[in-house]
Amino acid sequence: MAFTRATGKHRRPSRVHRTTARAAGVAALATTGVVGTLAAPALADESEAEQSGLTPVITIGDSIADEIDAQATAQERAALHAAAREAAQEAARERAAEAAEQAREAKERAAREAERKRLNTFVSPITASYVSTAYQAGSSLWSSGSHTGIDFHASSGTTVHAVGVGTVVEAGWGGAYGNQVVIKMHDGTYTQYGHLSSIGVSVGQSVVPGQQIGLSGATGNVTGPHLHFEARTSPEYGSDMDPLAYLRSHGVNL
Repeated sequence: MAFTRATGKHRRPSRVHRTTARAAGVAALATTGVVGTLAAPALADESEAEQSGLTPVITIGDSIADEIDAQATAQERAALHAAAREAAQEAARERAAEAAEQAREAKERAAREAERKRLNTFVSPITASYVSTAYQAGSSLWSSGSHTGIDFHASSGTTVHAVGVGTVVEAGWGGAYGNQVVIKMHDGTYTQYGHLSSIGVSVGQSVVPGQQIGLSGATGNVTGPHLHFEARTSPEYGSDMDPLAYLRSHGVNL
């Protein structure tokens, strides 16, 4: 009796086909890191699979599955730790930036306060002196008939101070005022210092509270050495205001 060789879809898979399938399975497992563990059992089953004519199926044992799960868990945990580190670093950067901004703002506030204090600081034009002639006192000594400023008691050569922050607008001979200095103050008012024996500043110079601008004397229309001090709304004669009230309003105790 003659036997016919099986063909078509009923043909038994060739050894080459079975080997290729098995190689593909091993390659797939290589990505899990268990190919070394599985390769030997897979090859050992080859003869049995050839006897049955079935494509071999590799079964992963519990221990290998546990190892894969452990690897996945470790990778997930590492990713979480990396994310946590990045979040902590970002938070640290934000805190550092916030601290730097607060320090900058504090420095600016301190600078503004120092400038405000500097601008609002006033002193007496003569240290440890007193007013010897009051504002608007009447006398024939003055062409207007009354005193347009106040006189501070001072012997000749006593240091005369700028009462506050300002810029010198006049420095020289002032007729009846003798040698004089006129300063435009930072708030737009003016102060005048008359009868000086010498002048120590020049026009356009900036001055600060307590800075020496000259020495007291008896130049101009006077009966003796002293400092004539005026507060004005402009640099011109006739724009005077009460100099004692002016100084007191700026914190000078007289």
